[in-house]
Amino acid sequence: MSIQPATAENLLLAANLLRAGELVALPTETVYGLGADARNPAAILKIFAAKDRPADHPLIVHLADREQITAWACDIPREAFALAQAFWPGPLTLILKKCPTVPDEVTGGQDTVGLRVPDHPVALALLQAFGGGVAAPSANRFGRISPTTAQHVYDELGEAVAMILDGGACDVGIESTILDLSRAEPVLLRPGMIGIDAIAAVIGTRPRQRHQGEHAPRVSGALSAHYAPRTPMRMASRAEIASAAVDCAVLSHAGEHSPGRFAMSIDAPFDAHGYAHDLYANLRALDASGAREILVEHLPGDDAWAAVHDRLGRAVVGSGLEDDEP
Repeated sequence: MSIQPATAENLLLAANLLRAGELVALPTETVYGLGADARNPAAILKIFAAKDRPADHPLIVHLADREQITAWACDIPREAFALAQAFWPGPLTLILKKCPTVPDEVTGGQDTVGLRVPDHPVALALLQAFGGGVAAPSANRFGRISPTTAQHVYDELGEAVAMILDGGACDVGIESTILDLSRAEPVLLRPGMIGIDAIAAVIGTRPRQRHQGEHAPRVSGALSAHYAPRTPMRMASRAEIASAAVDCAVLSHAGEHSPGRFAMSIDAPFDAHGYAHDLYANLRALDASGAREILVEHLPGDDAWAAVHDRLGRAVVGSGLEDDEP
């Protein structure tokens, strides 16, 4: 069925496909998700097969509104309700103790579940038409660059998806912030566009950041290699880029390189939100350029760039690997 416009008729058809246990790709404000009925273990297994995703890697459940949180989580702390009130719909995923009825296939066998309400009209319309939770990791091959357009999804997964709903380019462009509220204190497990200061302003305490090797719930996007192009990639200084070989592809700040010198060169916005919005589309273009290597200019180190640093760091580790490599 490939890519379809998000008409009222197609939204109803997509909801029926979900009920029938099929996969539907849907736009969110962060990235496109590969959706399945989160109550249907057989449908969830189709996600893992299509993405070639490890079975113990948990999925995030997308809800139509924050009132549905109690159908999926139990022992919910007051901070969760306050954050849902402040940021849902929006790019914040909360890790909570799961209800016993949540399938193990969704949680990777853990006793926690990730929940969020996406801030995209197409996603919300589909969730409302469907009437339940939709498990939806990014709609791409596991470990590869996340999709931010419907065409990206088709290029990666093709006919493995019953329907791809086209909602345009994603507004945020990188995955949601993930905050663990399942333990004694809040812990940031994945940075995103909702930062620690914004969270602290709501709950009155600054979340601790996850430490290397710490026992914590497994969550999406926490592996050292992720979001990665097939072309080898590294971070580089402006001086390194200036002296780089012509068969490199370059992502640098606007106006800071010589146009036409490299296999491909892209000017990235010099603000964190703009850079994040374009990041995955830029990496896909550079990966498809045929270059020997991708060079990405070093970024500012302040907190506004934390999520972009996280994605680029994991992309560097995973770059250059074939799909069957760990």
